[in-house]
Amino acid sequence: MVESEIKDVENQKVDEDPITKIIGAIGKWQIWICFVVFLVKFPVAWHQMSIIFLAPPMNFTTSNTSGDFDNVCFENSSEYVYDHSIFQETIVSQWDLVCDRHWLKNLTQTIFMLGILVGNMLFGHLSDRFGRRTPFLAAVFLQLISGVTTAYSVNWYMFTTLRFILAVATGGTMVTSFVLTMEIIGAKYRETVGIIYQIPFNLGHLSLPLFGYYLRNWSNFQLAISLPSVLFLSYYFLLPESPRWLLTVGKSEEAVKILETAAKRNGLPTDNIGSTTQKMVVDIGNKSEERASFLALFRTPKLRARTIAICYNWFVCGLCFFGVSQYIGQVSGNIFTNVAISGAIQVPGTLISIYANRVLGRKMTLIIANCVTGISCLLIMVVPRSEVSNLILGCSGLWGLSISFATVYLYAGELFPTVVRNSGVGLSSTVARIGSMVAPFVATLGHTSAWLPPLAFGIVPLIGAGLCILLPDTRGKKLPDTLEEGEA
Repeated sequence: MVESEIKDVENQKVDEDPITKIIGAIGKWQIWICFVVFLVKFPVAWHQMSIIFLAPPMNFTTSNTSGDFDNVCFENSSEYVYDHSIFQETIVSQWDLVCDRHWLKNLTQTIFMLGILVGNMLFGHLSDRFGRRTPFLAAVFLQLISGVTTAYSVNWYMFTTLRFILAVATGGTMVTSFVLTMEIIGAKYRETVGIIYQIPFNLGHLSLPLFGYYLRNWSNFQLAISLPSVLFLSYYFLLPESPRWLLTVGKSEEAVKILETAAKRNGLPTDNIGSTTQKMVVDIGNKSEERASFLALFRTPKLRARTIAICYNWFVCGLCFFGVSQYIGQVSGNIFTNVAISGAIQVPGTLISIYANRVLGRKMTLIIANCVTGISCLLIMVVPRSEVSNLILGCSGLWGLSISFATVYLYAGELFPTVVRNSGVGLSSTVARIGSMVAPFVATLGHTSAWLPPLAFGIVPLIGAGLCILLPDTRGKKLPDTLEEGEA
């Protein structure tokens, strides 16, 4: 997370924010920018979830046997024959990622998730230094080039390396687009827009099976989910810089032009924009921010407990969301239908989280959502195994996770004191990425024993629900500024 995003969250009332006074909390201009930026979440979902169709389960036999595909491995067997009745070619069949090479399929996705983490951190820093627009455009261009070239990989090493670069770029588009959106929306609507921002990701997940269904060759599939990024190059002309960032670095003339355009589009007066922005630049220059080290998160008992609890819940979201999604793609039945249903169930979950967070608060919403996920996954072990029951229970787990993910974003931003908020949110996000890096290996434990993945995906969220007892409910509360306020 970048620093200006954290500062934004601290505004308690709309009328305290001069930029909101100038352009309004939300209007035609903000809605247009949000629409343009939200489209970027489609390729984010496509690339993060693409492993489901790049490396789906494939039946095989070895050259040592004849007859049906028995999926049995033999020592010293170097030739495999694959069942191409569903997929023409996948990275599994092209590079023999079975038997003693099966783990390479999981490692590819783990390295990809590491790239997302690196991209979040790298582009978060770049967007603080060079603005939101330029790093965003750079990330989009890198995403396009690396995504297309990945489709022409000639071996596993080239594929995995290019996918890592693709992930860095994708992580960059995620952080820069989210921050830009939050910086132009008034505090009154920031919570709602921040949650709605997740819906294009859900729709991207939902649309992914269409690519997989019509493009059964992994190379064509990879090319198809990468080429739409060409459209985002037009954002060089469509997307303005964040006026809030421009003011923080003293570029008031550029900020005024953008704010005047926004005010006109929203039907608001433009008379006093120049004087208001000059005052903001002076105020920003006079501010001296108190900073605390990263270790301050663990110095005091209450803050230490809360940091561990919220970080663990981010780990739950990272591990279980991507793990359960991949697991659903591997259960028996139609892989295209399974993934489409698991994507569709997330949209109502995200919308419900808006209402739940307002009515129930962060704490109770997170507890209930984690319990829904945990119980659903554990029931997979108990209910008699069938395609329908596994799909329903797996999708119920994902529905709970869609609520949890939206909630932890809000919770972390409100929980940490101002002086360590950037560090706290950054640490939480990092832990979530670690969870997503572990997820592929947990999702494929079913090859060892069928009950291991649902057991892991069931117990981990229930522990998260229990740890929520350590967290205060931050709904409607003043955000803590100092470590003392955070401890109290």
